[in-house]
Amino acid sequence: MTKFPEDNSQFWEGIYLEDDAGWDLGGATPIFDSMADSISPGKVCIIGCGRGYDAIMFAQKGFEVTAIDFAPSAINAVKDLARKAKLAVNTIENDIFTLAPVYANTYDFIIEQTCFCAINPARRSEYETVVNQLLKPGGLLIGLWFPLDKSKGDGGPPWGTTIEEVKSIFKDGWKIEKEEFPDLSIGPRKGREKLIVFSKT
Repeated sequence: MTKFPEDNSQFWEGIYLEDDAGWDLGGATPIFDSMADSISPGKVCIIGCGRGYDAIMFAQKGFEVTAIDFAPSAINAVKDLARKAKLAVNTIENDIFTLAPVYANTYDFIIEQTCFCAINPARRSEYETVVNQLLKPGGLLIGLWFPLDKSKGDGGPPWGTTIEEVKSIFKDGWKIEKEEFPDLSIGPRKGREKLIVFSKT
């Protein structure tokens, strides 16, 4: 039994079926595309991957990609894109909170964009635990933390957050490697998202 509506895969599937996925950029995230050129290819996990544009981009640049999403339509879209691009992308249709036992210490990089804000705020400490478990020691959590202009009291998803909250959650066992409001943020998200890269210590 799920505690919150967004804990249910059908909640997200319904959004895809209604074509109401407002987070969908229709292509790779410019910031991640740029960052992919500055890090050495390794095992990258994209949590809440959506239709998989970033997954395809990382695969094209030589990364070993795992794309995870709750919604069947999202995973089917990733598979379709990978097939058309003739790329190998490992897809997992599952709840991210179930992954740690099988995939512990597996990934060099985890990509976060609109997954943190999609889960109920009451589960954010669980989210931190999961990504910590999935990353290898020294691995990077590359996050675009969003939306910074919305309070939790406004409801969600997307559920609002603050830079202070993100840093308080990723404090023990983490080190900040990079922090900036990126020039490459898309127009509607400028100033509303911040790139913070954490390394697992």
